Amino acid sequence: MPPTTLSLPHGALRLPTFLPDATLGVVRAVDSVDLIHCGVQAVVMNIFHLMQRPGSSTVQALGGLHKMCGWPHPIITDSGGFQAYSLIRQNAKYGKLTDDGIVFKPDGSSRKFQLTPEKCVQLQVAYGADVVMCLDDCTHVDDSPAAQVESVRRTIAWARRCRREFDRLMAQKRLDAAERPLLFGVIQGGGSPDLRRQCAEALLEIGFEGYGYGGWPLDSEGELVADMLGLTRQLVPPSYPMHALGVGHPVNITACVGMGYGLFDSALPTRDARRGRLYTFTEPSARPSATSRDWFRFVYITDDKQIKSNQPVAPACDCLTCRHYTRGYLHHLFQSNEAAFQRLATIHNLRFMAQLTARLPRSEPNGT
Repeated sequence: MPPTTLSLPHGALRLPTFLPDATLGVVRAVDSVDLIHCGVQAVVMNIFHLMQRPGSSTVQALGGLHKMCGWPHPIITDSGGFQAYSLIRQNAKYGKLTDDGIVFKPDGSSRKFQLTPEKCVQLQVAYGADVVMCLDDCTHVDDSPAAQVESVRRTIAWARRCRREFDRLMAQKRLDAAERPLLFGVIQGGGSPDLRRQCAEALLEIGFEGYGYGGWPLDSEGELVADMLGLTRQLVPPSYPMHALGVGHPVNITACVGMGYGLFDSALPTRDARRGRLYTFTEPSARPSATSRDWFRFVYITDDKQIKSNQPVAPACDCLTCRHYTRGYLHHLFQSNEAAFQRLATIHNLRFMAQLTARLPRSEPNGT
């Protein structure tokens, strides 16, 4: 069976769990106390962005990510591979990917940044991450076969360098087992089963404490690439935790838990909240299912029918928003462009995500 808990320096995670994106050290519109009250166990932060703002010297001067953000629980740091993909593959003027690493210059910046596999690990360890992600060469599932082959070759080479640097740093710091972060490899290969297998086998040979599904998890139609996610989970022994990077829609999380994934992150639930799309169960005791959507629905707080509604977003929800405020009031806040709306809506969606993952049982990675 896949693991049901993940022991980390800043606490144990019960799996499955959803981690909201705190890209720049904050989940937009809420603070760390809000997150704790929502039942959030851990967050994801991003090295690609944090090394630019506020910058590594500032993060370290403020005591690392946990102290800087006032967040006492686990932090997973993303290596920046996906962000490099988004920035560079879509506009080459912003930088380049080479066998040595990534060189990039963000739009509007006069400064060039370099992110090698070694620096990627050094930064994550220095920031105090609980889970360190290897630098990977990210692709879209629809990228050319040649691009996928190159991505897998480079991802494997970078993973070896990340492993060596991580082990060197752990030996240097002399951390005991309870203090050591975990190092995850990221499996690339696009939509090719052979490349996914090649990448997984190579990363398993190198050896990591867990693995991530690499590459954009949706196809060009916005649908989950369930076949590749399922295959990739099956390529990794079930005793290893796996992170479905970028998967955040409630139905997609439900499907991936059925495959054996235990960790999820995405900006979708919090972005939806800020735009007025709130998540609810259709019934208080609804059981999530990967084969239907009858258990889940959206509430669009911007609809005119909400103007005079005295109902909470979800009557059975125990979040601060549903206990104290009505749909009509939330509609008013949204229409008035009040910052309070973003906070209250985000609190609700994050509480929903915590309740969702708590209702999902772990499964063997064969879909049973």
